[in-house]
Amino acid sequence: MVAGVASALMCAGRLTNEIFTASGPGFQAVTVSVAVLFVVVSLKPEWTPRRSAPSAVTIVEATLPPIPAPSNGEPGIISHAGAAQRALPAVVHIYTRQVARIPNHPLINDPVFRHFFSTPERTGLGSGVIVAPQGFVLTNNHVIENADEIEAVLNDGRRFKARLIGRDPETDLAVLRLTDAGSLPSIVFAPADSLTVGDVVLAIGNPYGIGQTVTMGIASALGRTRLGINTFENYIQTDAAINPGNSGGALIDGLGRLVGINTAIYSRTSNTRGVDSSSGGGLGIGFAIPVSIARNVLEQIIANGEVVRGWVGIEMREITPELAESINLASRHGVLIYSVLHGSPADKSGVQPGDVLVAIDGQEVLAPREMLDLVASLPPGQNTTFRLLRGDKKIDLKIPVGRRPRPQAMR
Repeated sequence: MVAGVASALMCAGRLTNEIFTASGPGFQAVTVSVAVLFVVVSLKPEWTPRRSAPSAVTIVEATLPPIPAPSNGEPGIISHAGAAQRALPAVVHIYTRQVARIPNHPLINDPVFRHFFSTPERTGLGSGVIVAPQGFVLTNNHVIENADEIEAVLNDGRRFKARLIGRDPETDLAVLRLTDAGSLPSIVFAPADSLTVGDVVLAIGNPYGIGQTVTMGIASALGRTRLGINTFENYIQTDAAINPGNSGGALIDGLGRLVGINTAIYSRTSNTRGVDSSSGGGLGIGFAIPVSIARNVLEQIIANGEVVRGWVGIEMREITPELAESINLASRHGVLIYSVLHGSPADKSGVQPGDVLVAIDGQEVLAPREMLDLVASLPPGQNTTFRLLRGDKKIDLKIPVGRRPRPQAMR
């Protein structure tokens, strides 16, 4: 060891002397330091700090497809073929059949009668997205609503019968499962809130039944509400062409990841749900349910067969300047409770029409939509605190959250 140290020092000394003759004092000092480090690294590597070993887990991050290099002086061509190819196998065509209900007839089961008087039926068309290899498909509720038979056709031509696992009319989503399908290609979900205004998006579906089609646009806006389409609204607005037959299809980002479920268009005659309706041509304004809502509904339906939401039994109204003046409200903060359902959790806890709701569990309430979403996210059975203004007094009421009734029961 001593001989090794001496040999290394002699080498470092010769190197240092050679550089001393060609450099100034400052450079010489740096050179001496390098020489000493050389000796330490050579003979005592344990004295130097070690870098941590690489992790055993490989983190794979998705990157945008590369832009081809320019050729002959022309700009490169930006293509979204890679994103489309990743998602296309997971988007299916959905065909439905509904037998029209007719009054009972004594000869309805007679073969001769049925030959001359066939039972009328309706057919429907839409799209869906395979979200798990086991054959689970996410689509719009209005695509399969009241259907007696559902069939899904993959982009490779394979056909499968589908059965309804569950649906959520208040977000217009439904979950199907393809029967005897084995392992299927499934789409990749984008992280929640990964989409920003201006991002390129692709809409995939089966418009007018002509076959699988990809259209391109951008995310024009996020968080669109008050459209009157569904109870719970938080739409992505896009100018990617969405046509009849696209309902339930995929809206993907530039990496081929699912960011939304295509649901509706704004037409000249209405802005209501149903790109599969005959309500007139679109105006380049389409709406998709964001992946955050779609995933929550999907997971609840697969686990429970339905979506469970919190409910307290009140109806609210936004406090406008005119409303505040007409009922002599001192403040415009919060929302006005104008109706309390008899026997509801709110009614049993002492909430009264005319109260102003300003906060739930300390979280400020600014609009009826916020209150609806906040209460719906609470688990039934949980006690929550409502801060109310009743005249000039502030009141805190403990309210046990109930279970939101199904839409059929609420009508």
